[in-house]
Amino acid sequence: MWNCLIIEDDRDNARYIADGFRELGHWPVVCHDGVDGLQRATAEPWDIIVLDRMLPNQIDGLSILTTMRGVGIKTPVIVLSALTALDERVRGLKSGGDDYLTKPFALVELMTRVEALVRRSRSNASDRILTVADLRLDLSSSRATRAGKPLALQPRETRLLSYMMMHPDQTLTRAMLLGAVWGYQFNPQTNVIDAAVSRLRQKIDGDNQGPPLIRTVRGVGYMLTSQPTRDETS
Repeated sequence: MWNCLIIEDDRDNARYIADGFRELGHWPVVCHDGVDGLQRATAEPWDIIVLDRMLPNQIDGLSILTTMRGVGIKTPVIVLSALTALDERVRGLKSGGDDYLTKPFALVELMTRVEALVRRSRSNASDRILTVADLRLDLSSSRATRAGKPLALQPRETRLLSYMMMHPDQTLTRAMLLGAVWGYQFNPQTNVIDAAVSRLRQKIDGDNQGPPLIRTVRGVGYMLTSQPTRDETS
């Protein structure tokens, strides 16, 4: 499973790419402008970033690339652009892009190029492991353990857990969880989040696994705490 960031202002194109990642079992997150894209690209770990060359809100794709590389972020980035001139392709690569694909493109070609970039970037396996308290998740293999004991998680539970582990000690609203893990807008009538968190909590905190890690923030959402206590209530 890959954590994929798609920064693309064309909503139809972004949906097309995101659906392609989901069909392959990966976890896409979409941003539609440069400001949001830059914030997400620099604040969270990603396996791959698909980056549109031209974006609204005064921050274009090359600015995002330059900023990322300037602060030492090595996440592989494939640049998408309608600019086909050789000089533009060279600019994209010199700014820090790992690949450059012109529009229109075939989804199969994009996914093939992305797979090659992710495969090359995974030479350092330690970058693929998330740890919170005694909870450990290997993103490369989707294997999770609590205090060394394996956890039998379904793919959706793994996505939910990885998102929570990327944001420890933060209150995550139901809308945030739904958008990040399920990829559609929040419906206040649905209980899909509560049901999924309940199943995940049973596997992580149930059966005397240890002090509770998943906390309910009443009326708001949930939190994965990195410093649990035995008398902490859920």
